Amino acid sequence: MSEPDDVCVVTHPIGSASESHAETLLDILGAITDVSLVAISVAEESPLREEYDTIEVSRVGTGGPIPIAALRFLANQVRMAMILRRRPEEVVLFFGVTAYLLPIVAAKLAGKTVVLQPRGNVPLTLRLHWERRLPDVLARGLAGVVWSMERLGYHAADAIITYTPSMAEELGLDRFEEKLYPNGARYVDTDEFYPRVPFEERDRVVGFLGRLDEEKNVRTLAAVAKELPEDVTFRFIGDGDLREELEEELAAEIEAGKVEFTGWVDHDEVPRQLSELRLLVLPSEPTEGLPTVILEAMACGTPVLATPVSGVPDVVRQGETSFLMDEVAGEAIARDIEGILDRDDLTELSQYAREHIKAEYSFDAAVRRWRRVLEAL
Repeated sequence: MSEPDDVCVVTHPIGSASESHAETLLDILGAITDVSLVAISVAEESPLREEYDTIEVSRVGTGGPIPIAALRFLANQVRMAMILRRRPEEVVLFFGVTAYLLPIVAAKLAGKTVVLQPRGNVPLTLRLHWERRLPDVLARGLAGVVWSMERLGYHAADAIITYTPSMAEELGLDRFEEKLYPNGARYVDTDEFYPRVPFEERDRVVGFLGRLDEEKNVRTLAAVAKELPEDVTFRFIGDGDLREELEEELAAEIEAGKVEFTGWVDHDEVPRQLSELRLLVLPSEPTEGLPTVILEAMACGTPVLATPVSGVPDVVRQGETSFLMDEVAGEAIARDIEGILDRDDLTELSQYAREHIKAEYSFDAAVRRWRRVLEAL
């Protein structure tokens, strides 16, 4: 069988929050074929600049007031289309930028094999963001335009890849069955993420790891922390816009030792932090694709309690490797946590969680899956 064609990955601005996602994908593809990167902007300190042939579309992203953001969105698409027409790679993979219709069409017209891989529900994410700044009708209308562009892109694409089958179903992509590859798995470094603290030696500490902002639904976790029994500590690991507000709301619980805030932690410290928890709690919004922290936690032998959104149910096997929420409300989540912590089989479940990640979401497993996809294109 012939070797897979070279791949040009096209993605969002590469900053600290998004770099790990892009780097994960590039590492997998780089183990199979030659890979280049086209991004709207790339952080000056990003190691991706040295590791891969990197083309920066623009130093300016798509932020700012909506009219200016729209013009930047269009300008970046024009620049991207011009770049892709000149690239030598046979395969162009649009990672997350599934609504970039102009470069998608340009790549098709240039004879490229066009692949789209969503990272989450982009139209819904934008709608929820715009509803905080605009009348609901206008926010929905703008999101509808993005949705339409994305659908046209999916129709034009030669292939669509999702993290898991349930993600494809939730995004309404199962209708593209003839060109859908629903097992484009991500990976976690299971040599770096492993149980640093044996599960049976961990205190009754549960927690959240990530950005403390609206998109992560952390306000709900404040209500959860207030409802937990006295012998359970809730730990917020990370930083963000809502940290100060949460600390004020939970001042009494912090003083009593029921709630802890660690602040920002370096990536090297994340495995240790996850290994100190008996349970990671993640009330993700439906905009999520497959949160990396779920894979990392389970690799550390830390069960997860998460909302059954997008790709999560294919990783979190209810009661076998982790747990799914029935309700996203403070009292209901607190009850779920109490029930989970009281289970007699939690140590065994911790072991099953790590074994599941090693078998299905290790680097080698991800490379095998992606090789099959690329060979089929």
